[in-house]
Parts: sequence; C-alpha cells; structure tokens
Amino acid sequence: SHSLTVIGINILLSAFQAQDRAVLRRSNDHGGRCHYTFTVASPEESSCSGSSMKPEMDGVLSRLTLLEALVSRLIAGVDAGAGSAGTGVRASGEEGFPEDYSQVTRERNQLQQDKERLNGQVQELQRRLAELSQEAESLRQKPCQQTHTSGGTQHENRPASGILSFCCHVLLKIPSEPEHTYFSFTLSLPDPAYDFGKGAYQEMKAEVTEVAASRLIPEGNHNFTGCEELQSVEDPVLHRKADSITGKYGVWLQDPEPQGPLYTNKTVWRIDTVGKDVRQLFAYEDMDQLSQGFPMKVLILPEPMESTGATMYRGSLYYQRKRSRTLIRYDLTSESLASHLELPHAGFHGQHPYSWGGYTDIDLAADEQGLWAIYSTSKAKGAIVISQLDPESLEVKRSWETNIRKNTVANAFIMCGRLYTVASYTAPNTTINYVFDTATGMGRAVAVPFKNKYRYNSMVDYNHAQRKLYAWDNFHMVTYDIKLGRATQGSI
Repeated sequence: SHSLTVIGINILLSAFQAQDRAVLRRSNDHGGRCHYTFTVASPEESSCSGSSMKPEMDGVLSRLTLLEALVSRLIAGVDAGAGSAGTGVRASGEEGFPEDYSQVTRERNQLQQDKERLNGQVQELQRRLAELSQEAESLRQKPCQQTHTSGGTQHENRPASGILSFCCHVLLKIPSEPEHTYFSFTLSLPDPAYDFGKGAYQEMKAEVTEVAASRLIPEGNHNFTGCEELQSVEDPVLHRKADSITGKYGVWLQDPEPQGPLYTNKTVWRIDTVGKDVRQLFAYEDMDQLSQGFPMKVLILPEPMESTGATMYRGSLYYQRKRSRTLIRYDLTSESLASHLELPHAGFHGQHPYSWGGYTDIDLAADEQGLWAIYSTSKAKGAIVISQLDPESLEVKRSWETNIRKNTVANAFIMCGRLYTVASYTAPNTTINYVFDTATGMGRAVAVPFKNKYRYNSMVDYNHAQRKLYAWDNFHMVTYDIKLGRATQGSI
C-alpha cells in the first residue's frame, strides 16, 4: 500500500506542474495520523484577501477531492487484482484445473480405445470379405453337374450349352425345428462364353431344396446337431386305434427327410403287419386324416414284408423281405423297388428276434446320422449287432457288436448314433435299460422310465425331425415326447 501511495502522490504532483511553486509537507496530527499538506503560491496575488480567497480555495478543494478519489480507485484496483491473482487463480488452478484435465484425459483414452476397437472390427470384416470373395470365386469356377437317374444307374452330364450352374449350401437353425437345416441353392446363369445371338433372351433362375443337416453330418459327430443322451420319455399320446385284427401289430411312421413335392414330412405312413402276405402301405395326408381313418393313397409293395422292423427315410420305405435276410428299398415317388441286398450273416425268421417274437430279427432305423440295421448273427451268438447302411445301395458301411442279447429286450431304436433298448413290451411301467454309443464303442445300463399303456408294444421307432418316439402298442398308434441331456458316466 505504501508504493501505491507514492504512485498517487506522483500523480498529484504531476497535476500541479503548471504551478510555479508547490510545497508538500508531511506531518503527524495530534492523534498520530500522517497528513500530507500541499502549499501552492498564487501567481497573481501577493496576499490573500477575504473576498478573493474563497473561489481559489474552492477550486483547489475540488481538484484535491478529484485526485483523492483517483488515488482511492487506483489503490482499490491494484488490491483487487492482487487478491484475484493470489486467491482466485490459485483456487481455480489448484481445484478446478486438475479435475478438468483428468476428465479430458479419460475422454481421450476412451476415444483411443474406441478407435482401436473399430480398427479391429474393420480388419476382421475385411478378412471375412476376402474369404467370402475367395470362396465365391472358387464356386464360380466349378459349375454344378446335373445328375439323371435311369434304371437305378446314375449318369453325370455337363450342363446344357449356354448355361452355367452354381451350387451352395446354407446352414440355418430354425427355432421351431429340432435340428439344423441346410438349404441347397442351385443358380443357373447365362454362360458369357456362349453366343446367344442378337435379341436372344437370357434367363436366370434359382432352385431351392431343403436338405436336413443330418445328410452332411460326419459319422459319430453327435455335437454337430446338439444331440445329447436320452433323459426322459413322456406319457404316450394316442393318434389312432386300428379297427381290425390285422392291426394288432404294425408299423406307422413319418419320413424325417421327405423327397419331392408329392409327400411331405406331414404325410403319415401305416402298415398293418398281421397276415401271410403283408404288402399294403397306407398313406395319409396328415395326422388328422390318420385319426379319422381316411387314407389318400394305398401303395402295393413289390415284395411281402417281414414283421415290424420297417423304417422311412429320404423318400423311401426300407423293410425286410419275408423269410429272408434281404433288405429292400422301395421308392415312394416312383412306386418301385429301387434296390435290394442281403444283410451279411443276419439272422432271420425267428433266429434272433426281440423277446416278444414276431420274427423281429432285423429292425431298421433312421436317425440324424443315417440308416441303421439292428440284428444279430451266429458269430455274435445272439448279441445285438448295429450296422450303418448306405441308404442308396444298402451296403454295410460299418458295424458294432454290443454285449446285450437281442432276445432279452423287447424293442430297440437308434437316436443320435446311440442304440437304446426297451426292457419289456407288456409291463405298463418298464424302462429303457441299455444304451450303446457308436461314437465311443461303449455300452452301459440306464433306467429311463417307459410306459406300455396298452400292454403289448410291438414297434418303437425314432423320428429325428419330430424328435419323438413312434410306437404301435396293441392296436394303438402312439407317440412319446422325449427330453435329452448330458450323459452320465459308467459303462458295461
């Protein structure tokens, strides 16, 4: 404050530079306060008179008042500036600035992370795009071949002149369907190398065919379709009761993988197997028509059928010819015998049946992995043998021998590459008592409750499209809902 006072005094003296003589006196009053006294000589008057003194004094007082106000304002401005610099700036610098800087740093780091993540996604998309482009190029360079079947022989020809065909498979998982489904697309395009001539039309068309994923599943690969082990079987649901003695035993099925538009996965097939010459195959449009007893068609089989071991798969009925070990594939569309072959060393006509008899020596089945035969041989000494068959030629692709005798179980079926056996065909409350896994070659005892509600179950088959068991229980055509889960440990 002393330096500010000096500054004010200098300003005051400068204001009086125009005067000839100016004297500044500094002294304390009686109270000890410091006083500054300015004395200025009048340039005109040699002495002060009462009349002339007042105007001059009034002017000096006015000028002094103005100067004091100016000094006060200067002192107050400097003090305020010093306080702002010493207090306000310090508070802002010490408290607000670190917080703002930290927030800016965090935002910068977040932006950097977002940038790196987006760069990674862009690189991944570019990689996938390159893979898809490469795959599309390879497919484009490999036109599909057309296959024609005549008399059971396949002939492969190049596509018609001027047309290029491309094939691809797309795997879809439909929530309402029990398994993955492939859609096979065939796209026909004009061949650029072909001269269509001026004004010719160029046709582009696509054909879409639904193909069950099981057709493309490697053998023994249960995980591909989400197959797990059978955990429970629900109570049977009745769909139809046979109305004649020929229907005490029988076979009824739905094709899990139908071929062509004539028959669908809703079509129901039924065979009454009591009689000397079983050849009639009844077709129903759907379950409702079966329940009402109205078949839409009756097919006559080329060879008589033995017992209840038939199955339906990919547009064909597979069954055992009467009094033989010969297997027959009957094509439903052409209504003709497509192929036949003996099952090597298989017992037949009562040599190795199930416990209920009925000449059930050979039991055919279909699941997610293909076509199967359940039977026994003299070499196996009555133990169940499982063979996976080629669905076209019926040749054995691979076989497994279990350690459970066929005549000690009432029925069997295959699900997800696993054999399951039913303990009794008459007990109302029995069990599925054994499972054999073809993926591991191991079998073990289980105890899954199973009901024979009508006390004489002569057929049990699994439909992998519906994920249900189909059974023929003493004239009654029933289905069972099932639940799958993780397998438990242990083997026998």
